[in-house]
Amino acid sequence: MPRIARQKKENAIFHVMARSISEVNLFKDNQDKACYLEFVKKYQKTYEFRVYGYCLMDNHLHLIIDTNGTDISRIMHSINFSYAQYFNHKHKRHGHLFQDRFKSKMVKSEVYLYALSAYVHNNPCDIKGFENCPEKYEFSSLPIYLGLRHDPYELIEDGFIMGMFSKNPKKARESYMRLVYKCCDKVFKEEVEFLSEGTEYRSGRKILVRNVKIKEIIEFIALKMEVKKIKLHTKYCREIVEAKALAVLLMRSLCNLKCSEICRVFGNITQSRVSKLSSLGVKLLDEEKYRNITREFMMEYAC
Repeated sequence: MPRIARQKKENAIFHVMARSISEVNLFKDNQDKACYLEFVKKYQKTYEFRVYGYCLMDNHLHLIIDTNGTDISRIMHSINFSYAQYFNHKHKRHGHLFQDRFKSKMVKSEVYLYALSAYVHNNPCDIKGFENCPEKYEFSSLPIYLGLRHDPYELIEDGFIMGMFSKNPKKARESYMRLVYKCCDKVFKEEVEFLSEGTEYRSGRKILVRNVKIKEIIEFIALKMEVKKIKLHTKYCREIVEAKALAVLLMRSLCNLKCSEICRVFGNITQSRVSKLSSLGVKLLDEEKYRNITREFMMEYAC
């Protein structure tokens, strides 16, 4: 039976769910869950998407992702492929980890978005010991929403959804918590699952433009890093490794290029090398001088 084509749109918000195969848990311990969130953060830096919520259970996970102009399949393939490699290596196993491909549902209304968020954050109520206190579960973004702890992975943008409840943080948190607890009602859960999405959701979100030209990235990096453009096409040159890594990162993020396509841009590197350069580019974003490099580029080249 042919697969149903996945709904996609460049300015879409998605509810993503992934589940492990039946004979193995997706996460065997807290370290696995922490590692998964680290992969989400790594690829958030690569693709510049937004995360409005998450909850990691032992055998499945929920994410609410604003693609911000990129492709949801590319995001989730990168995250899940990297995690499966980590998991199989750590637990000395082989083969598939995820049950089929991930599921994604496009969010098309404001009502559905905040109800969905509460539903995702209610998931820990199914865990023994958290039935009446989902806000205490470590691998959910609910305690971040409620101001009970800082975001250890700097993943979540909670203001977008919380602003729908009240401009006053205290009132917003009180209203949101009531909605999360209302999700304990089985009828409400079913309403969320089958809620009519109505008209397409339009918000004041600014979507990152992804129709950037490759030559613009090369020019920008050459100027910023003070290297000649021709050197970026040199195969072995240690002095331009960081420049090349940042160029690769911007190409993946802003041009939506695959590793194989970036290979053709440079003409002399392998897909493995592109992947390593991309990982280096992500690490460089932790440095103060490169932290806002995407914003700097967009300010200079975006129309």
